[in-house]
Amino acid sequence: MKVILLQDVKGTGKKGEVVNVSDGYARNFLFPKNLAQEATAQNLNELKKKQKAEQDRKQREIEEAKKMVEKLKDITLVIKAKSGENGKLFGSVTNKEIAEELEKQYKIKLDKKKIVLPEPIKQIGEVELEVKVYAEISGKLKVRVEEA
Repeated sequence: MKVILLQDVKGTGKKGEVVNVSDGYARNFLFPKNLAQEATAQNLNELKKKQKAEQDRKQREIEEAKKMVEKLKDITLVIKAKSGENGKLFGSVTNKEIAEELEKQYKIKLDKKKIVLPEPIKQIGEVELEVKVYAEISGKLKVRVEEA
């Protein structure tokens, strides 16, 4: 019997797959636990529509990510911080502060986890950071730390 899996089933398949299973397994285990539904023409059409919608959504997200990378490329984010001798900061500038300043100054909302900062910035000067906007799509952001 062909069924459409509604959830991942160990040893059978992943969510959204159409698999061939025995009648008893489908009727006695998969259907009662709402792990699968019968692969009728109507259900297959619904599955195709869901997969198409998911693909369109991912495509839109990729396009938005590419636009974000283009915006970030032209930006030099200026952060004011207090410093002592030799341009050494009192404290440090973290990815959280960078994300907050980016939203304040340029109205670009970016999750702090997407800003790759190996270690907090502790010196006055300009640093170029990598920003992972989407899976496999990343860009550069210039951050200049100035004396407050």
